[in-house]
This record gives sequence, structure tokens and C-alpha cells, in this order.
Amino acid sequence: MQFRTLFGFLPMLAFAGVAAAQQPTPPLATCGVHGDIEVLCGTRSPEDLELTPDGKYLIATQYVNLGRKGTAGSGMALFDIAKKTFSKMAVTDEPDKAWGDPTCPGPIDDALISHGESLAKRRDGTWALYVVNHGGRQSIEMFELKRAAGSWALVWHGCEVGAHEYNDLAILPDGGFVGTYPTGLSSGGKGGPFGGAVTGYVARWIPGKGESEIMGTRMRYPNGVVVSKDGRYMYVNEFAARQVLKFDLRDDKQIGSVKVDFLPDNLTWTKEGKILAAGVKGARGDCPEGSGRPCIQGFGIAEINPGNMQTRPIFDSADHEPLIGGVSVALEVRDSIYIGAFQGDRLVKIPYRK
Repeated sequence: MQFRTLFGFLPMLAFAGVAAAQQPTPPLATCGVHGDIEVLCGTRSPEDLELTPDGKYLIATQYVNLGRKGTAGSGMALFDIAKKTFSKMAVTDEPDKAWGDPTCPGPIDDALISHGESLAKRRDGTWALYVVNHGGRQSIEMFELKRAAGSWALVWHGCEVGAHEYNDLAILPDGGFVGTYPTGLSSGGKGGPFGGAVTGYVARWIPGKGESEIMGTRMRYPNGVVVSKDGRYMYVNEFAARQVLKFDLRDDKQIGSVKVDFLPDNLTWTKEGKILAAGVKGARGDCPEGSGRPCIQGFGIAEINPGNMQTRPIFDSADHEPLIGGVSVALEVRDSIYIGAFQGDRLVKIPYRK
């Protein structure tokens, strides 16, 4: 989800009846332990999360610098689960024609403004991390995730420059990917996606063949996306419609859907093969459009069975003190869920009750 876009959507959210009545913005919970919930501070807008192969670190995108006009990027953050500390990931450049599009302009370096991400093992056994970038160019940056000094670092190998602004992506078994273009068609005109306007679609990039629109995926703000291990099935959030859609990529057709009671942002896989969806429910306090200050959004987390597309509620922020604003992702780590957001300074850790 895009930070600037959310503020643009707030008037429509209010019109739809999901924003709270105007009142002073409640304070967020302090950093630290709150019963069985822990607030972990020290990062910057951790919009998307991936777990390293050893299960010891979280890789967090840092969705900052929304002006995107020559400002320096934010790079990628690494969260040490045991030490509860954040550090900036080291990046080196090793261009490799086996990664990305041959017309890629070259390394992104410090311009990287990271958004969605996807981690997967390539056929040669290396780990690939693809990252949506908004700094300097609208692109998918392709890194190899490698061990370094007992931790993890990134090696840049290539990129694919998009036709529009990507939001999220999922790596396919052939090294390609599917990626969402929330506003690839238009901003939706009057009323936008919450008024029923179709604004974007999902694209597929195939190595050596390039990018193309996946037929049947035009929708009201496509957002988070994941694919099955074999690459046949794609699950994508239609943010403005509060639903998750299932597509058969072999036949290019939708074959399932499920509604949730929040605006679904990113999706992640659990170790048991379920899908976690997370997203905001609406403003919780006074947050006028254009004020430039964060507001507290209620949020929800749901577990989805990808086979029958049935959903189970996991967490509702209405039952707790304000913990985090702008929730965008929920990721399982052992018996817990880590929650990230497209704004703020924190992650939140909650129990995963199954």
C-alpha cells in the first residue's frame, strides 16, 4: 500500500463509513512488552517482510521518502530476531545478464526506495530477493541474498524497469515474477477505486520475453500478491473491494475469491501452507487530508486456506490499545506473527493462535 495514496483515500474511507468519528488521535503503545504483545521500535516504515532462510532475521523494506524527487533512498533493513535490533543491509553490485532485463540501466545503489519484496530459491540453489523500487526509476530490483559475517547481505544482479509504479510482486519458478500495478490504468477518476472504478492490473514478466498484462486481472487497486510453489496459482488482494482473489496462471482466469473485513494490503505464506492477509480498517482519530501527520488506523489480520478460499480471523486491533499505524503485512515466525506497516518506527509481535 502507498502512504501518499492512503491519505488520498481517507475522505473516501469516511464516505464508505469505515473511518472513525473526528477525535484527538490516540497515542501509540510505547516500545516494549505489553502482556503477550511486543512493540519493537527502531526501523522506518517496514512495509513488507521476509524471513531469512536460517529463520534468524527479518528482511524489511523501508518505504520512506515519498517525494521521490532526487531524495536518497532508504535501502533495506535487517531485524535480528534474537537481539531485537535493526541494521541496514549491506549491498554490493555484481551485474549478471542471467538476472533481469538486458536493458536494465545498471545498479540502483543508494537511490533504492523499497516497497514490496519477494524471496525465493532459484533453480541453481541461490536465494533471490526481488524488491519494488520507487527511487530514481520505477523498477523491480533483483538481488541475491548471501551469507556475510554471520548475517546476511545483498548482491545486486539486475532489474526490470516497469511501465508504471509497482506495489508488490511474487517470484515465479522460472525466475520471472508477477507484479501489481495499482494505478496502471488510471487513478480511477471521480470516486476512485472506492467508487467502483477499475484502476490497475497484474503484470507478468518472463525472462527473455518481457512484461505483459495478465488477462482478467483488471481490478480496483490490486495490491499484495503471492504465488504457489509450482507457480500455477496466484493470490492477489483487491484492496478497495476488501477481497483476495485466486487466479490460475496456466489458464489466465480467476477461480476463487474471499472477502475480509479490512482493506487487504500484503500477503505472506505460513509454514503450513496457509496465507496471512493484513491491512487497515480506517482512521482511528483525527487525521485530516493533507495534514501531513500520521493517524492511527484500525487493522485486521486473517488466515486464508488457499485450497477452498475460506478465511479465519486472527487479530482485530479494536480489541487492543493502539499498537501501530498503517499496517500492511503479517508474517509468521515460529509461534508468533510479526506485523509491519507503511509508516512509523516499529514492528509488532503477537502470538499466532492456531
